[in-house]
Amino acid sequence: MDVKIREVFESVGSFFTGDDHIPWCDRDIINGCEREVAEAAEGDSEELKRDSIMRLSWALVHSKQPEDVQRGIAMLEASLANRSSPLQQREKIYLLAVGYYRSGEYSRSRQLVDQCLEIVPDWRQALVLKKTLEDRIARDGVIGIGITATAVGLIAGGIAAAFARKK
Repeated sequence: MDVKIREVFESVGSFFTGDDHIPWCDRDIINGCEREVAEAAEGDSEELKRDSIMRLSWALVHSKQPEDVQRGIAMLEASLANRSSPLQQREKIYLLAVGYYRSGEYSRSRQLVDQCLEIVPDWRQALVLKKTLEDRIARDGVIGIGITATAVGLIAGGIAAAFARKK
C-alpha cells in the first residue's frame, strides 16, 4: 500500500515539475567535448572529427543552458547537409528532436521523432522521446486550460461583484 501511495505522489510531483527521462549534460562534459573537437581539428582523421562533433552536439542538446541547446541545434542542422550513413542521419535527426524538445518547440520535435520512427519503427530512444513529448503536450494543455478557467472565473467574479455594488 505504501508503494502505491508513493507512486501516486511521484506521478503527481513529476506532472507539475515536468520530469522526463532524457538525460541532462553539465558544463564540464561540454567543455571536455569542445577540447576533443579542437584536438580532432588539428588531426588528419575525418572520422575522429565527425565523431567528436557528434559527441559535442549530443552534449549541447542535453544541456540545461538554452544557448548551448541552440548551438547544438545549429551544429546538427548544418551537419545534416553532409553526406553520412543512414545510422548517422538517424542519430542527427534524433538529437535535433531532443534539442527542439529542450527548447520548447514540441511540434518540431515531434515531427523529427516521427521521422526517426519511420526509419526504425521500434527504436526505443525515439519511442521514449515521443512518449515524453506527448506527456508534456498533454500536461501543458491541462495547465493552459486551468489558467484559462481561472482567468475566466476571476473576470466573471469581478463582473458579478461590480453588479452587486451597483444594486
